[in-house]
Amino acid sequence: MDIIMECKNVTYSYPLTKKPAIKELNLKLERGKFYGVIGENGSGKTTLCAVLRGFAPSFYKGEIEGEVLVEGKKIGEYGGELAKKIGFVFQNPFTQISGVKDTVFEEVAYGLENFGVPAGEIERRVIDVMRMTDIEHLAEKSPFELSGGQMQRVALASVIVLEPDLLIIDEPTSQLDPEGTESVFAIIQKMKEKHKTIVLVEHKIDLIAEYADEVLVFKDGAMIASGDKKEILSDMSLLEQGAALPQVAILGRKLQEKGLPLSTIPVTEKQAVEVIAEALKERKR
Repeated sequence: MDIIMECKNVTYSYPLTKKPAIKELNLKLERGKFYGVIGENGSGKTTLCAVLRGFAPSFYKGEIEGEVLVEGKKIGEYGGELAKKIGFVFQNPFTQISGVKDTVFEEVAYGLENFGVPAGEIERRVIDVMRMTDIEHLAEKSPFELSGGQMQRVALASVIVLEPDLLIIDEPTSQLDPEGTESVFAIIQKMKEKHKTIVLVEHKIDLIAEYADEVLVFKDGAMIASGDKKEILSDMSLLEQGAALPQVAILGRKLQEKGLPLSTIPVTEKQAVEVIAEALKERKR
């Protein structure tokens, strides 16, 4: 198992708070896997992103116990080089945009300029990532003249262009319509195909079921469940913990209770069609 990041008994508290936002977290992230993070509001999902990115406590201050390791090295020892290892996409794309560049092309190139990458390589990498994220036609536009979906794709491009091994993405579709959501997940899927490690916080549980490999469930700052997405997203007991589950999984459980011999609880629409059709055939025999 190739572990890219590990949290060892991590507890984090924001300044002036008595209750930890993350409690006794032990977590290993395997290189190339897609982790979906779910849980009710206030469960610690965004704080988890801050801890994994090193923003907590370096930016938010507060107190942290335990260790966060990136490729076996303490996260605080990386300094500015951490941005080459970990890419962080904020929930609100306005937060991601620097505000100091006039065009989308310059905005995407900004991080590479800060790292002193040669001009020729900057141009090549920016063009490549703009093609991949379908924002080539926006190259000369101001970043602040874009729609929400376009701006989120620019925010993703500005992170992806740095070629980090690990992407931490906090609710990228919360402010987007279905079309914008689809375009963002198309980019995330391309990152998955490139074997990037992805940690995604997302309330749209059907998207987690479709794309993730494993699911982490948080409640009151603690990780209460983790594992293969099919196992986690078919666990009805998690509904009582405030976690959302796919509607097809809930339907599958109810059909089982009514006597339909489903071989497994589906977590995606495709799986639901297959297992229900199989069960109906079995019943006719």
